[in-house]
Amino acid sequence: MPQFAANLSMLFTEWPFLDRFERAAQAGFRFVEFQFPYEVPAAEIRARLDRYQLQAVLHNMPAGNREAGERGIGCHPDRVEEFRAGIAQAIAYATALGVPRVNVLAGRVPPGVDEQLLRNTFVANLRQAAQAFKQAGLVLLIEPINDIDVPGFYLTRTAQALDLLDEVGADNAFVQYDIYHAQRMEGDVAATLQRHLARIGHVQFADNPGRHEPGTGELNWEFLFAHLDRIGYRGQVGAEYKPATTTEEGLGWLGRYAG
Repeated sequence: MPQFAANLSMLFTEWPFLDRFERAAQAGFRFVEFQFPYEVPAAEIRARLDRYQLQAVLHNMPAGNREAGERGIGCHPDRVEEFRAGIAQAIAYATALGVPRVNVLAGRVPPGVDEQLLRNTFVANLRQAAQAFKQAGLVLLIEPINDIDVPGFYLTRTAQALDLLDEVGADNAFVQYDIYHAQRMEGDVAATLQRHLARIGHVQFADNPGRHEPGTGELNWEFLFAHLDRIGYRGQVGAEYKPATTTEEGLGWLGRYAG
């Protein structure tokens, strides 16, 4: 079965951020990921990783004003300078933390902007980021997100992500495939994973409906986790879900499926 990474932006939120590393290690995780580490000095995060012998495998680029509902600025033509500044910040954190891959969020579509301009902006930003990431030894990811939970999000489907990456043309740029978002938007999860495995750089999961832990919804996790092994996926699988109660109470799946 896969190697699982605890997403510390979603799991163990009963605890302050820096305390979640200890909780993850005690629960049996060896890998962690998080969305936006930038409010905590990288040295403090590095110290927790080292203390609890954890490997951080993913974080996101800065994504604008999240409190105001922003979910990335990659496609925003009026935010290019801010996006470019975020590249340097993401690289600095990834380098300090030993994180190999960084997710670049497209963001919600700003009102009144032409579709072609949105695409051109996102592609140009991705090319810039991919070049800088490659020099730093990092993988760039883009993530389709369902527009039911995040209305107006620009990037919503696997085929759209692959088409954008074709235009970007960077050999260090891949899809971050979130099973929950994919199930909501398009289904056909197992076949999509197999068909596009070579272009998928990271996998995340939550059950549907509810975005809770495996076993709370409709998906067959025994099949899907075994399927990832069968098709040759060798990366970590990020547990990015909202615990139905507390994190620890919902971790029964980890004992069943951890490799």
